[in-house]
Amino acid sequence: MKASVLTAALTAAAICAAPAFAQEKKTVLSLDTAKKMAAACVKLATEQGWKMNIAILDDGGNLKYFERMDGAYRGSIEIAQLKANTSTMFPMSTKQVGDITQRVPGIVYVPGVVTFEGGLPIMTGAGEHIGAIGVSGARSEQDGMCAQAGVDAVKDLLK
Repeated sequence: MKASVLTAALTAAAICAAPAFAQEKKTVLSLDTAKKMAAACVKLATEQGWKMNIAILDDGGNLKYFERMDGAYRGSIEIAQLKANTSTMFPMSTKQVGDITQRVPGIVYVPGVVTFEGGLPIMTGAGEHIGAIGVSGARSEQDGMCAQAGVDAVKDLLK
């Protein structure tokens, strides 16, 4: 009788402790995926004659991959990183952040927030935010086109 009570108590304790040991599975942006994104940006930029800086950050805002095309403006290095960082802080495009400033103008005073096109979040097919891409070097709408090319190039990998 004592053995069955002890077994029941240990089973109950194990069941109650199981959630504490369970680990949440999280999708991580791989270096290979980041490189494929940058390659797609470079391909489009080369075809169009644009010289781009491409920054890809993980969801924590850490630089995962950076590429500077020959002749790209040195000043655009930081802008590309800021665009990506904005889209890691807010899982939306930097263009959308700019649109929000029409209703919430104080956002433009937040250090490091970019409110013009060229930054996009990287989302899995399930809607998990795993990072962001920022592109700078041409007109903002062209930067946005390059960023979108990068995201589109890996959409099948992010399902």
